[in-house]
Amino acid sequence: MSSVEQTQPLIRHLLELRDRLLRCIVAVIVVFFGLVYFASHIYEFVARPLVERLPAGATMIATDVASPFFTPLKLTLIVALFVTVPYLLYQIWAFVAPGLYKHERKLVMPLIVSSSILFYCGVGFAYFVVFPLIFSFFTAISLGGVAFATDIASYLDFVLALFLAFGIAFEVPVAIMLLCWTGATTPKALRQKRPYIIVGAFVVGMVLTPPDIISQTLLAIPICLLFEVGVFCARFYSKKQPEKEDLDA
Repeated sequence: MSSVEQTQPLIRHLLELRDRLLRCIVAVIVVFFGLVYFASHIYEFVARPLVERLPAGATMIATDVASPFFTPLKLTLIVALFVTVPYLLYQIWAFVAPGLYKHERKLVMPLIVSSSILFYCGVGFAYFVVFPLIFSFFTAISLGGVAFATDIASYLDFVLALFLAFGIAFEVPVAIMLLCWTGATTPKALRQKRPYIIVGAFVVGMVLTPPDIISQTLLAIPICLLFEVGVFCARFYSKKQPEKEDLDA
């Protein structure tokens, strides 16, 4: 086989990768422009857990001249990215699917769907459960001579970090099933390591959340529960050797 023939498949893969990246970018941009009109409403919705718990007379502030304009736009772009997560994951799957065996292709699509659902569940859990608790805790702490006023840009960075932390943490069952399916570990081995997993969950909660015991615990407990769910579901997956019909597919 000549060097020209060897480079042609690589070029085709690079062109396909470019096309799928462009589709992902276009999808995010389209959703962004569809939501940009509601940018201020989106920010007000995200800020509601804090605003409703501010002390009497306290408000959020903008310490930068351009913050009231750019902060809602930044949030809208992030929301557009969150909304298009299933489509982005599908593009990734479509790119790698030709190189997978038949039984692998059957597994990937359910994993994409479950990953998207779990990520959204993590974000929803952070907004509806975690935020009310930690903001009630923070706003209840008062220091003499110190007015409680949160910068809108700092608040956005704070909640986005928590959204991402809980979204990723809720992917634990998918990660466990993938590890067991590829043969990297087994459900039995994971059950034996349960005490270390529990300690690790609280360490992760300490690293990824603000320095308060409430948010740390609220992240660690779901991780432990989702670990048990992942170990249970992983019993139905085991490393499979490719069959002859897979090789011909």
